[in-house]
Amino acid sequence: MKLAFVVQRYGMEINGGAELHCRWIAEHMMKYSDVEVLTTRALDYITWENHYPGGEGVVNGVPVRRFSVTRTRCPERFGRLQRFILENEHRVEDELRWVEEEGPCVPSLVQYIGKHAADFDYFIFFSYRYYHSFFGIRAVPEKSILVPTAEHDAVIHLNIFKSLFNMPLAFVYNSIEERRMIEGVSRNGRIPGDIVGVGTEVPPVSSGERFRGRHGIDGDYILYIGRIDENKGCHRLFEYFLRFKTETGSMVKLVLIGNAVLNIPSHPDLFPLGFLPEEDKFDALEGARLLVMPSFYESLSMVTLEAWAMRKPVLANARCEVLKGQCLRSNAGLFYDNYDEFRESLALLLGSEGLCRAMGGNGRKYYDAHYTWESIENKYLALLRRLEGT
Repeated sequence: MKLAFVVQRYGMEINGGAELHCRWIAEHMMKYSDVEVLTTRALDYITWENHYPGGEGVVNGVPVRRFSVTRTRCPERFGRLQRFILENEHRVEDELRWVEEEGPCVPSLVQYIGKHAADFDYFIFFSYRYYHSFFGIRAVPEKSILVPTAEHDAVIHLNIFKSLFNMPLAFVYNSIEERRMIEGVSRNGRIPGDIVGVGTEVPPVSSGERFRGRHGIDGDYILYIGRIDENKGCHRLFEYFLRFKTETGSMVKLVLIGNAVLNIPSHPDLFPLGFLPEEDKFDALEGARLLVMPSFYESLSMVTLEAWAMRKPVLANARCEVLKGQCLRSNAGLFYDNYDEFRESLALLLGSEGLCRAMGGNGRKYYDAHYTWESIENKYLALLRRLEGT
């Protein structure tokens, strides 16, 4: 069996989101199938500017074929168009123009899919909202498997996506909430689909003390991992955390791992460390009291799964249905809808090591039951067998 993984960006430098999700799945499915990745030359997700050489290459053992982006994205122009279609009556043509502006605009990739449809058994598309999926699925609907990575934001209700969600041969969902949302938007429940997600690998040994020594951090800290961005709820996290410090006198620190596209307040107990290698990230998790996830929009939070694999509880934004659902199903996290709930939940977790251990243990059980790589691989293989009728 030969599988094409189709994704907007691909590379070892891309350390999160659907792109990392796709890379990990492609690498693991190499054990069972011939795999090739079809992607763009882009590295930057804001402009989609061509960065990597075009044509064929190999990334961490996986064959990769890159296609040129024909026009870069202008964030201001895209933002104006998105506001218009979300706030006003508009035509289908406006939504199609939104897809063009969203990008990455790679007509040669779509043409390649159409010309080489017979060379692959299935095309596995990651992320529903981008050009490569919107037009690529239309080129080979009978061979398309969509991994939507859909978040609960307004664009999912655009008319063009109602029809898109009825085209693929099958779906791979990240969560119960994502499946429910897409089926509610498109009434596509007849299309085969499984809730799979993505696995993660935890190093056999991690050291919180090594992390503390390396970065000069004493005492208890809570940890955020991810892009430091308003869309990830980080502005509200800073507001709540600093207010918590003022009102309670707590000595706890907030450690931030990830690239910042948002101004971070200057405070002695805020530790913005930027992007860190995997060893440092897991050392940070080992030493943390808990992981905080303030994001409003997630289809699946990989760092939440990593925290549970490391036996750490999670404090999550209750307004993200996926995070709230995972906390409830795992019994491994608390969630907040406002500052008062944030304050009480954080105080409870900081005040009880026993509760943290119990919830962290529940998280590890949840991870072992659903998110080991053996489990993820078997779910993909089972879906492919269903599609093959075997």
